[in-house]
Amino acid sequence: GTEGTVFRILTKAEGLMGADVPLELVFHLPVNYPSCLPGISVHSEHLTRAQSMTVKEKLLKQAENLLSEPMVHELVLWIQQNLRHVLNQPETGSGSEKCTSATGMTVDDGLWLTLLHLDHMRAKTKYVKTIEKWASDLKLTGKLMFVGKIILILLQGDRSNIKVPKSLMLNMNWAIFC
Repeated sequence: GTEGTVFRILTKAEGLMGADVPLELVFHLPVNYPSCLPGISVHSEHLTRAQSMTVKEKLLKQAENLLSEPMVHELVLWIQQNLRHVLNQPETGSGSEKCTSATGMTVDDGLWLTLLHLDHMRAKTKYVKTIEKWASDLKLTGKLMFVGKIILILLQGDRSNIKVPKSLMLNMNWAIFC
């Protein structure tokens, strides 16, 4: 309740060549939504990173016209109808559409995943409790997975909260995926 809501919408829209482009739109609705812009992430294997950023910027620009009213459905419909035109426009890269939510997250922050590979775990119970505490303190959700001798931690949350404690970095290989 105090962090807002995050959800994902999978849809398709007509791209530059007339073919359907699958889109994954992730919306972070802050607690004060719709008085504040939602956080938006755009992902598609058919778009470059720059094109995804342009789509995100255009969606946020459109959202500015819808402030103080529910807008997610309208934004999804808008991008379905206008993706081709958005991709034809030059990329702006302005990044000026920011609105800070009650938690301090800006719309440029997005939902990130971190996959941690632990080399070993000596005191399993104590280690698990420590990991759970760190995840809770950082407002992350996740899963600890034991696959044979492989130990993985999958964490999900706001980009600003994805951190790896230095004490863990000595014993693991890690990567961040956006």
